[in-house]
Amino acid sequence: MSLAALSISEETTDKDCQVISNELEAASPEAVLRWAIAEFSPDVALATAFGAEGCVLVSMLSAISPNMRIFYLDTDLLFPETYALRDQLESRYGVHFERRATSLSVNDQAAEYGERLWEREPDLCCRLRKVEPLREMLKGMRAWVTAIRRDQSPARARISLVERDEKFGLIKINPLAKWSARDVWNYIAKHDVPFNPLHDQGYPSVGCVPCTTPVQIGEMPRAGRWRGTGKSECGIHEGGRW
Repeated sequence: MSLAALSISEETTDKDCQVISNELEAASPEAVLRWAIAEFSPDVALATAFGAEGCVLVSMLSAISPNMRIFYLDTDLLFPETYALRDQLESRYGVHFERRATSLSVNDQAAEYGERLWEREPDLCCRLRKVEPLREMLKGMRAWVTAIRRDQSPARARISLVERDEKFGLIKINPLAKWSARDVWNYIAKHDVPFNPLHDQGYPSVGCVPCTTPVQIGEMPRAGRWRGTGKSECGIHEGGRW
């Protein structure tokens, strides 16, 4: 089946999405991106947290569709290295990153919910500073593109290239789902893609400053996120009804 024949409508079921995803399984991430743009543009956007995978997708998009919308969720608690990488990628690839954030400042959050909410109720902190801004961003969209991979964590092991996102009510596309970490870093090396220097300091996954620690040898890539809480996801890539 040709990629052009893979089409999604409001009547598309979860089973239909799986069929489409299976057809795309042998396609390259670039081909998946081209299909997504052809199918959903202009109502599609790439979400990035400026991880290595996100940088790869930004590099690919800059060659395929440099005007496609790309956004990030700014919690106001990101590492300085992350903000510097954002600026470097914009300069390198000529793209524009849309900033999405809550109107609740960190100080206002402390006044309303208490100091260091991320330590006491990390799920609530993530909902306020990431999930709700994402929900606002995705309103009116038909699809969004993410950089998640199957081997990043057990929670992501069964993701499809194309799936219905029940939490936010649209189609979710994961072009790098089947890639390994080696695939990502091989691409970065081959194409000289900028990446966060924290990756060379034991941080395979970089989130907010107070919730991210280095990962030890043998741990899962996301073991340094919300360490000691039993939490491994911020709520963006978890299930739920819309």
